[in-house]
Amino acid sequence: MELNIVQQVAVYALPVVFAITLHEAAHGYVAKHFGDTTAYMLGRVSMNPLRHIDPIGTVLIPLLTLFLGGILFGWAKPVPVNFNYLRNPKKDMLWVALAGPGANLAMALGWAVVMKLANMMASNPFSLPMALMGMAGININVVLMVLNLLPLLPLDGGRIAVSLLPNRLAYRYSMMEPYGMILLVILLFSGVLGAIIGPLIHMTKSLILLLFGI
Repeated sequence: MELNIVQQVAVYALPVVFAITLHEAAHGYVAKHFGDTTAYMLGRVSMNPLRHIDPIGTVLIPLLTLFLGGILFGWAKPVPVNFNYLRNPKKDMLWVALAGPGANLAMALGWAVVMKLANMMASNPFSLPMALMGMAGININVVLMVLNLLPLLPLDGGRIAVSLLPNRLAYRYSMMEPYGMILLVILLFSGVLGAIIGPLIHMTKSLILLLFGI
């Protein structure tokens, strides 16, 4: 079904906001669990999307990429994590970093349930909007999960790499962080990013749809 831009915004609005903001809240929650209360003290360990929305990253950029086509892209206000406050900074960093993609995986599965229910009540007038929103939720969460697992700082995959690498290599790798976002934007608009993560996104979505028989 071909949707115009207004319909696409209506379908994607809720999944995008929750995919991006709950990703960040998950980082704060796990950081608190391992000893860093920075995000908690600032009220960022919250399910309220308004605490995490970045006007550019959560609204403008997703709308722009949705309008232009290609990979839906965006971000929320990063949750502050002081790794020095973690009980075992290098080890615990792994779990704090994994929390965001893990939240996206959980949400993708949740939206798959919504889509499955919509398919089971096909005669209901709400079934089509539910199915479209469910598919949108799967799409955005799978994209964010795969994107954030790229081993590129400051993405979560970069944090995971720093946590797993030997100390000397981890230190050298961490020196790349100031250039990471610049490189990511170049990869995005050059089309290289899509070529890298596109097959992984397709495979992950296919597995989820197969799991739920959609």
